[in-house]
Amino acid sequence: MTSQTRFRPAEQPRQADPRRWLVLSVLLVSLLLVVLDTSILHVALKTLAEPAPIGLDASPSGLQWAVDSYTLVFAALLISTGVLADRWGRKRTLVTGLAVFGLSSLWSAYADSTAELIAARAALGVGAALVMPATLAIIMRVFPPDERAKAVGVWAGAAGLAVAVGPVVGGALLEHFWWGSVFLINIPIVAVGIVAALLVVPESANPCRGGFDPVGVLLSVTGLALVVYGAVKGGEAADWTEREVWAPVLGGIAVLAGFVSWERRTALPALDVGLFRVPRFSAAVTVIGLVFFALLGATFFLVFYLQSVRGWSPLQAGLRLLPLAVAQLAFAVPAGLAARRIGTRPVCCAGMLLATLSLLAMAAVDQHTSLWAIESVFFVMGVGIACVMPPATAAVMASLPQERAGVGSAVNTTFRQVGGALGVAVLGSLLTSAYRSDMTDRLAGLPLGLPEGARDRALQSVEGTLTAADSLGPRGEALADSAVHAFVSAMHTTALAAAAATLLGALVSLLLLPPRTSAGRGAAERTSPATQPTEV
Repeated sequence: MTSQTRFRPAEQPRQADPRRWLVLSVLLVSLLLVVLDTSILHVALKTLAEPAPIGLDASPSGLQWAVDSYTLVFAALLISTGVLADRWGRKRTLVTGLAVFGLSSLWSAYADSTAELIAARAALGVGAALVMPATLAIIMRVFPPDERAKAVGVWAGAAGLAVAVGPVVGGALLEHFWWGSVFLINIPIVAVGIVAALLVVPESANPCRGGFDPVGVLLSVTGLALVVYGAVKGGEAADWTEREVWAPVLGGIAVLAGFVSWERRTALPALDVGLFRVPRFSAAVTVIGLVFFALLGATFFLVFYLQSVRGWSPLQAGLRLLPLAVAQLAFAVPAGLAARRIGTRPVCCAGMLLATLSLLAMAAVDQHTSLWAIESVFFVMGVGIACVMPPATAAVMASLPQERAGVGSAVNTTFRQVGGALGVAVLGSLLTSAYRSDMTDRLAGLPLGLPEGARDRALQSVEGTLTAADSLGPRGEALADSAVHAFVSAMHTTALAAAAATLLGALVSLLLLPPRTSAGRGAAERTSPATQPTEV
C-alpha cells in the first residue's frame, strides 16, 4: 500500500434534492463562464497584437502567455480546489470562485499592458479552478445515482456549446466594442450566477476528505511554467539551441520529476500518481492531453490565418470556426454509443486519425484556398475530436472504482488543460520561430529601408509585418505579400507538428486503450477495495 493511500468515511447518501434540475441550470451558468473564457479570447488575439489604442501591441510570446497563464493556473489548482470545496463547503467555494472570476474579468478588461493582462488572466484561472470542481461535486450530491449520468451528460454538452459560441460571441463583441468587452461580458453572468447560487444551490461538504498539498501545487506550477517559458523563448529567439531556451525546459522537467517524487511520498498528494499504475487510465488521459495539445495549438495559428492572411473580421473568423465546434456537438453522443458497441479502442483511434488527416490537410491550405474546403477541414477535425473525447473520458472513469470517480475526473480535466497549455506554447513558438526564420531571409531581399525598430517588429509576427507594410504605403505591398507567404509556410510546418501529436495519440489508442469501455468498468468494480486507494 502506498503512502498516499487513505481510507476515509464517505458522506452518507441523502434523498435526491427536489430542485436538482434547477440547481443544475444554475451550475451550468457557472460552467459557461469557465469554458467561454477559454475560447472567447482566441478571436481577440489579433486585436491584442495591434498597437495601442486598438490593442496592447502584444508580441507572439505575450499572446501565448495570455492564453496559457489562465490554463496553467487552472490546471495546477484544480485538484486542490476540489479538496477545498469538500472541506470548506461546495456552495461557498462556488460563490467565492465566481466572485474571484468577476473581479479578475474586470481587471483583465482594463489591463494597460500585456504583462498586466497575463497576471489578470492568471487570477481568472484561480476563479475557474474554484468553480469547476464545485459544480461537479454538487451534481454528484443533489442527483441520485440513476440520474447522475444524465446530469453529467447535460453538463458536458453545455461545455461543448460554450466552446462553440465563444468565438462567435467574442467576434460579435469585437465588431462593435474594444477588446476588453470579451472580459466584461463575464460580469453580468457572474452576477446572475452568484445570486442564483445563493438562492438555489444547497450547501454540502465532506470534512473527512484529505488536506492540502501546497508543496505539490508549487512544484507543479513552477515546473510547468518553466517548460512553457522555455518553449516560448524558443519561438522568440528562433533558435532552440540557445541556453535561455533549453535551460528552462530542462529545469522544468527536473522540477516536474521532483513533483512526481514528492507526490509518491507525501501522505496527502495534490495528484495521486498511483492512478497511473492503471494502464487504461494512463492511456486515456494521455490521449486526451494529446488531442487538446493539437486542438488549442492549431486554434492559435488558425485565428491569425483567418484574420491576418484572409482578412476576415473577428466575427467572420468566429463564424468560420463554427464547423469545428458544431461537429463536436453533433458527433459526441454517437461516438459514445459507438464506443459501447464496437469498443473504445477503434473509435478513439479513428478519431485521432481523422484529426491527423485534417491537420495534414491544413498543411496544404494557403491564402487562396476556397472557403468550403477550409470549412470541410474544420468539420472533419471536429468529428475526430468528438470521436476521442467521450470514449476516452468514459475509459478514464471506467478504469477506476466508483469511489475514485471524483479524483479521476479531476485528473482528466487537469491533463486536458495542461495539454492545451503546452500546445499553445510549443506549437505557437514553432509558428513564431518558422515565421521569423523565413521573414529574415525575405527581408534581406527587400530594399525597403525600414528603421531598425520597425524591422524588429516586422520579424515578430505576421501582424507586426503587416503593420510595418501599411506604414510604407505602396512600397509596402511586396513586404505584405512576403509576410503572407512566410506565415502560410510557417503554418504548414506547425500543422505537421500537430499532426505528429495526433498520430502519436492514434498509436497510444491502438496499443493501450481497452477494446470496450464496459470491460474497464467491470475490471474496476471487480477489484477489491482493499487494493484500491480511496479518494483523499
